[in-house]
Amino acid sequence: MNRADMDVDTHMNASDIETGTEPEAAQPDDAETRAAQAAASPHAERRAETMRVFHRMLEMPPGDPERERLRAAVIEDHMAYARRIAARYGGHGEVVEDFVQVAYLGLVKAVDNFDPGYGTGFLGYATPMIMGEIKRYFRDATWDVHVPRRMQELSSALRKATEALTQELGRSPGVGELAERVRATPEEVIEAMDAASAYTTASLDRPVRVDAAEGASLAEFVGGEDPRFEAVVNREVLKPLLAKLGERDKRILMMRFFRGMTQSQIGEELHVSQMQVSRLLTRILDELRAGFD
Repeated sequence: MNRADMDVDTHMNASDIETGTEPEAAQPDDAETRAAQAAASPHAERRAETMRVFHRMLEMPPGDPERERLRAAVIEDHMAYARRIAARYGGHGEVVEDFVQVAYLGLVKAVDNFDPGYGTGFLGYATPMIMGEIKRYFRDATWDVHVPRRMQELSSALRKATEALTQELGRSPGVGELAERVRATPEEVIEAMDAASAYTTASLDRPVRVDAAEGASLAEFVGGEDPRFEAVVNREVLKPLLAKLGERDKRILMMRFFRGMTQSQIGEELHVSQMQVSRLLTRILDELRAGFD
């Protein structure tokens, strides 16, 4: 195998990538026959040479330096093929580097697990493995927010079902119709629809155009926690508790917390001692606190 052979192989058509199938070449009996076959079919000779390498690797124990050298050579010679598969997922002709790395991972797994004795060519074995790795990555790693795999798969099925039913019915399908088509419950369909919104998210640093604040970022318009919210909740809880208090207890609270009177001043107005006022306030407040539990 050599780099020239690899360059030739990268020109194989799209159907080769899709199916990964190719006819196996018979091993030549002598040098003259081998040379004639290579001239007639360089792809077949390259594939036959790859199979011979795998047979040699099969005879060597794991960790053998020669075996590792051959393994590395097979991987390197098929990296362009893996990149070609990854390019199909790049969008608009671009090869996304993440997809390329995942394709290489699939290629390595294919080399490490391929058995030439199964009767299939290496590309026929490696192609679906590489594509499978890319599809799994595309499914699991391209969502901006992690959602369960079941919801990811259901969201994908719903997109296809929505398109099909819209054409069949001439209108947008309802939740029940979608649930029947994808064999899920209406609740699961609604959950998957919500999960689909997590596929892409907007950055809080994204600039937005608002007439009153041109050039502001999205983060400036995201609401925060209102510090007065807890006070509103507490007030609503206190209302029925205060209504249950006696008139003297209500009067004591009014004088202490709304008129700002000291315990001594309250005692003088009620004609009781300051110590009695302290005990009364402690009892009243304990009763109110108990109502929050």
